[in-house]
Amino acid sequence: MSEPNNQWERGVLEKLAMSAIQEQRRARHWGIFFKTLTLAYLFLMLFIFMGWFDESESALSTGKHTALVDLQGEIAAGNSASADFIIPSLQDAFKDSATQGVILRINSPGGSPVQAGQINDEIRRLRGQHPDIPLYVVVEDICASGGYYVAVAGDKIFVDKASLIGSIGVLMDGFGFEGTMQKLGVERRLLTAGDNKGFLDPFSPANPNQQAYAKQMLAEIHQQFIDVVRQGRGKRLKETPETFSGLVWNGQRGVELGLADDYGSIESVARDVIKAEHIVDFTMKEDFTERLAKRFGAAAASTFGFSTKGSWSLH
Repeated sequence: MSEPNNQWERGVLEKLAMSAIQEQRRARHWGIFFKTLTLAYLFLMLFIFMGWFDESESALSTGKHTALVDLQGEIAAGNSASADFIIPSLQDAFKDSATQGVILRINSPGGSPVQAGQINDEIRRLRGQHPDIPLYVVVEDICASGGYYVAVAGDKIFVDKASLIGSIGVLMDGFGFEGTMQKLGVERRLLTAGDNKGFLDPFSPANPNQQAYAKQMLAEIHQQFIDVVRQGRGKRLKETPETFSGLVWNGQRGVELGLADDYGSIESVARDVIKAEHIVDFTMKEDFTERLAKRFGAAAASTFGFSTKGSWSLH
């Protein structure tokens, strides 16, 4: 009887061993599955963070659509609202064969007159190349100064009644530290080759000739701005003594003064004006490396005290 008992025990042990091995295999397979799933999720989050899925949807779109380009924030070189970002986005929007109209959505307080001028010029060029594709500007919270410089290149400007619009002017800001330095007993030692090389130096006494020159230069840029507004708005603009004074108006007053044409959002303009309710975003986005470099550059500038002096802007 001992031999059958041994065989029975051996069989039970073998079954237990095989069951344990199979359980370990199942656990290992499930572990690999969940690790793979977690890794895929992390990669997906990384791609989204890096902006790889923010490219134009034109390749995925079917049928007619309204093309959208976003201009958000300060208009400045290196920003997402710079000419380097906005111009290629507009070009792609106009180039798409299914585009029925383009909406440039602006939410900007202004910025560089150079960047704004380049975008304005490109909008007018594209409208000339594609006369059948209208470009409408939709203003969100604010479209002031450099933002408005860009907006007047559009066929029409739509606002909310509470939007802020206008600020047709130019400024040049800075600081004067001469009195503070005198109180601290600090002497400024500035050596230059060229009478105006230390132009409007904030640590030196104000130079009347340099101040007069700066005002003349700002007046010339202001006149360029005025000419662009008159060209873009034409007879729709109802000029008053305050039109080009730098004042900002709400959307309702902007429509009354001819600074804007009507009320509207991107959805209502796409649906009711362009007649293509489907909206495709063509806005070129910053990728992860650009965002990282910009943040690193800003941190470095803050750490080492880098600054610009005597810059002017449409704000």
